[in-house]
Amino acid sequence: MELLVADQPARQTSHDPDSKFWHWAEKTGVTESRFPAAERWTTDASHPAMRVNLDACIQCGLCVRACREVQVNDVIGMAYRNHGSKVVFDFDDPMGESTCVACGECVQACPTGALMPAVMLDDKQTRVTYPDRKVDSLCPYCGVGCQVTYQVKDEKLIYAEGRDGPANHNRLCVKGRFGFDYIHHPNRLTKPLVRLPHVKKDANDQVDPANPFTHFREATWEEALDFAAKGLVKIRDTKGVKALAGFGSAKGSNEEAYLFQKLVRTGFGSNNVDHCTRLCHASSVAALFEGLSSGAVSAPFSAALDADVIVVIGANPTINHPVAATFIKNATKNGAKLIVMDPRRQTLSRHAYKHLAFKPGSDVALLNAMINTIITEGLTDEQYIAGYTEGYEDLKVKIKEFTPEKMAPICGIPAETLREVARMYARAKASIIFWGMGISQHVHGTDNARCLIALALITGQVGRPGTGLHPLRGQNNVQGASDAGLIPMFLPDYQPVGRDDMRGAFEKLWQKELDPVRGLTVVEIMNAIHAGEITGMYIEGENPAMSDPDLQHAREALAKLEHLVVQDLFVTETAFHADVILPASAFAEKSGTFTNTDRRVQLAREVIKPPGDARQDLWIIQEIAKRMGLPWNYSGPGEVYSEMAQLMPSLDNISWERVVREGAVTYPADDPNKPGNEIIFTTGFPTESGRGKIVPAKVLPPDELPDDQYPMVLSTGRVLEHWHTGSMTRRASVLDEIEPEAVAFMSPKDMRRMKLRPGDFIRLETRRGAVEVKVRADGDVPVNMVFMPFCYAEAAANLLTNPALDPFGKIPEFKFCAVRAEPVEMRTAAE
Repeated sequence: MELLVADQPARQTSHDPDSKFWHWAEKTGVTESRFPAAERWTTDASHPAMRVNLDACIQCGLCVRACREVQVNDVIGMAYRNHGSKVVFDFDDPMGESTCVACGECVQACPTGALMPAVMLDDKQTRVTYPDRKVDSLCPYCGVGCQVTYQVKDEKLIYAEGRDGPANHNRLCVKGRFGFDYIHHPNRLTKPLVRLPHVKKDANDQVDPANPFTHFREATWEEALDFAAKGLVKIRDTKGVKALAGFGSAKGSNEEAYLFQKLVRTGFGSNNVDHCTRLCHASSVAALFEGLSSGAVSAPFSAALDADVIVVIGANPTINHPVAATFIKNATKNGAKLIVMDPRRQTLSRHAYKHLAFKPGSDVALLNAMINTIITEGLTDEQYIAGYTEGYEDLKVKIKEFTPEKMAPICGIPAETLREVARMYARAKASIIFWGMGISQHVHGTDNARCLIALALITGQVGRPGTGLHPLRGQNNVQGASDAGLIPMFLPDYQPVGRDDMRGAFEKLWQKELDPVRGLTVVEIMNAIHAGEITGMYIEGENPAMSDPDLQHAREALAKLEHLVVQDLFVTETAFHADVILPASAFAEKSGTFTNTDRRVQLAREVIKPPGDARQDLWIIQEIAKRMGLPWNYSGPGEVYSEMAQLMPSLDNISWERVVREGAVTYPADDPNKPGNEIIFTTGFPTESGRGKIVPAKVLPPDELPDDQYPMVLSTGRVLEHWHTGSMTRRASVLDEIEPEAVAFMSPKDMRRMKLRPGDFIRLETRRGAVEVKVRADGDVPVNMVFMPFCYAEAAANLLTNPALDPFGKIPEFKFCAVRAEPVEMRTAAE
């Protein structure tokens, strides 16, 4: 200890005088040293979020293990020899120039202050910032549901640490650890805004979020709420209940989602309510309900640790679900065989036994070839098929034509590879499938998911540890919002609106007769606005002016509305077209339950109060409801949750008191005192027959294929640092500094063909619109494809995407459309 102390900076000016190391020194009674200090390294301040001060490093190896064994990123290692040995990033690169993904696991593990959050240090690299208090809550981003401890100083969030929650076990990603300060952005809405009477709406309107007073004026809450509600009531009473619609949010709590859909159904009078699940996993849920009568995942993502074979198809977990991806990487290090299936390569491909880079849009051909192999080679689980499935004989007949030899030219994967992968999946003791929006966001998305369900059912790879079907949920509460009924064809807990026997319980408790006819989905609502059928909307926390396909069409619809109420944190692209904007509460400013991708109901706690005159979303929804004639008076999220639990069998044995006490409970739970069931379908399925239904799928092409005029394929998605439409992450200082500008990704081969250099501008044009954007070389993108994130308002990818819908899930084909890419003459990165 004395030798270690000798090489440390003096405690008073050290990087972290409160570090674990100095507490260890105190306990051993060795806080000073007789020995001379060795010459150490200077500060590395190259990363926007973290500081590297190796003069405090004791070479304990915890950062190396955190990076290599926990997150499995393999960026940090030890290099050199003897007294010159040191911790390095990649090939001794500055941290900010290395392949570090800024998960911060090394910072959380470091016991000395050698790795620290930059926000805590002054220019002399001495810690000057200490929290006033700490509050346990959740991460506001993806469906993983990481538990987080927020550090608060002067009523501002300064840092986030991972907690040992059941979903993350202390792990976080760059968004969860460093993406929280959007809530303190100067553009936050703090007062209600009402549109100026002389400012007409226009689809191409641009409002400066920092100065919305060109289009709006401030109003009191009383005035804004009265104006919002009166406009909705007027349309309801003069044009009929079907002339109104509502979009709720998958980023709000379960209680908010429940109240919002209840408002639409009892205050508006119809089922015209939807949210972003329509744009992500609607087709997956359609197939799961058709086959299994449940839209839930059958096992948590941590079940990968028990699997022998892991299939990841149409998903990029290291970007979209980084903490879930760590469990998959951990499993491969333990010997599991990972098979990645996606037209684009990805970080997980480096850990995979096989990457099947099939042709875009040919998912069904690939999967049917696997099913054909399993059936023709006798690799099915006949006992499981006989006991737990129906429809197998029909599949057996229809799958005969889909031989690997016939499907190979369609999907671009050699027949022998298709056979090998099929055998591996079927023969393994435990195989699990994870999928994402690369499966669902197609016109044949439901067929894609049907194939995955069939694969699991004919091999019995479901209902046991290490097996199952897991569609990775996108936003932090897309599972809970769907469970709570924020969808047009189902009441809470997926009870069909047309079923009199199920609707009756809701009508009795809500004391209101409900519409038995399913409502319109997101894209259908936009079409209905253009048709003059819908003239008023209430949008809470959604941004369809960025997230919908064929954005020009969507923006024209929003501008055409007679009355639009928007409830949000910022003046978003959707709010540009609002008649009244209500300033809402951010995730860290409210309490409530959120349900993650594992079906885990977790409690988020209020960390700080909303800024200025911004209000809690539950309060706002309730005030609108009162002004529309509903006698609501909920005291808080606990009372709303208790009402939900009366109507949702999935919440049986999970009371509000239990959630508060335990913090996280997985449904279904068999007993108030027993843990919830992480693995379901162990003894059958909640169908009428108790069996899983196998549904064959035909090979169908995407809606729009490349041709001479539009010869390339455009696919959209996310980048690690940004989330959804960017309304939050692009206002998070660290995230926006790492990825500050719009880019499109293209293969180096295509770039050479087009004489493009990284940073040059290209023009991307489809049949719906055009954008100009910088291009970035990416060897993971296949030739003849352009990949574009949809979070950048200045180059909105969804101006280009195809609104063609899957006939079952009503989800647009975001993942495939024909595009033309051309260099933009005379423009360079410098411009």
